[in-house]
Amino acid sequence: MLSIFWLILFIIFVVFEIATMGLTTVWFAGGALVAFVLALADIHIIIQIVVFLTVSFLLLFFTRPLAKQYINKNTVKTNVEELVGKIVRCTETIDNFNEMGRVKINGNEWMARTIADGMTIPKDAMVQIVEIKGVKALVQPMNYTNN
Repeated sequence: MLSIFWLILFIIFVVFEIATMGLTTVWFAGGALVAFVLALADIHIIIQIVVFLTVSFLLLFFTRPLAKQYINKNTVKTNVEELVGKIVRCTETIDNFNEMGRVKINGNEWMARTIADGMTIPKDAMVQIVEIKGVKALVQPMNYTNN
């Protein structure tokens, strides 16, 4: 009877993974499959649960980075992701302390902040976009080195 539980759980995880293709439940499907085999061998329930959890988390931690590398290899960046690394000009002095600063990106003005507190970047300076956080571009000066 317990083997049916693990089999149903395995099927649910596989169906969910196929539906989402997000590498979210495939690891637990592997754990459920091993627990199913243990249930067929009439191994104690506590051991089945421990093995299910152990196998699931081992699969998650050791194979997920590798799987993500190959599965997401051809992912097309969104518009915002394409902005990271781009070099743009400041249209207003960037000063985190006074919460001011703007840059022009692809013809549009964006609110900008520096990556380091206390850093001020003057108007018309060239900066590189390091990250986009919501509606803000986090930037660094072109000659910036993070020591």
